[in-house]
Amino acid sequence: MKISDKIENNLLKIANFLEQAKVEEVDLVCFPEMALTGYNIQLLKSIDLNDVILPALDKISQLASKYSVCCIIGHPYREGEELKNRASVIFPDGRCEKYDKLHPTELEKKIFSEGKGTLVFEYKHKRFGIAICRDQNFYNIFKEYKDRGCDGVFILAAHYYSPKEARWKIDKNRSIPITRAVENGYYVFLANATGAHLNMISLGHSLIVDGSGCIVCEADEAGEYLLTAEI
Repeated sequence: MKISDKIENNLLKIANFLEQAKVEEVDLVCFPEMALTGYNIQLLKSIDLNDVILPALDKISQLASKYSVCCIIGHPYREGEELKNRASVIFPDGRCEKYDKLHPTELEKKIFSEGKGTLVFEYKHKRFGIAICRDQNFYNIFKEYKDRGCDGVFILAAHYYSPKEARWKIDKNRSIPITRAVENGYYVFLANATGAHLNMISLGHSLIVDGSGCIVCEADEAGEYLLTAEI
């Protein structure tokens, strides 16, 4: 999806995708990294950040319950003095689990703190792991998820670069999820941002790949889509 620096715009778009998921009988939806807020620097530095984030997550939880859809949302969260790049797994019954990005980029380290551990969650008799963007570079994360019996791993991403760098990194950011799937014999779901944001651009190519390395479905570099697969 295209990410705005205005939380109300992103929340509306997330709500529309969840409604579409209900219509298409999708059980679980994953959104991109920081999908709820984008990289709104003023908001990220605000000491009142959680006063904005928590009501928005509550609205998403209500929609998850209404549509009986589990969803994974990327957003920032402040824990004491630390700012986390977080993925929240919101279940239809109101439960919520969290994963914080383990390996922020050098630029992100100026504002974000590293996460403390991995996350495995169960839904509809399946087990899944989570990684965020640059975490995909670290094989040990995905090997741990294999050892813990996961059926698939969701990668939330926002591959924002300068236009030229975005172009030449497309192949890299497509090939790593495919490699992780083949290495571990499970599904990998890449949910990437698309479009311009803060003078950078992300060229999409969200995809779903199975454990044999077959790309089940893939988005183009500019559109917004709900990609689906049956497991």
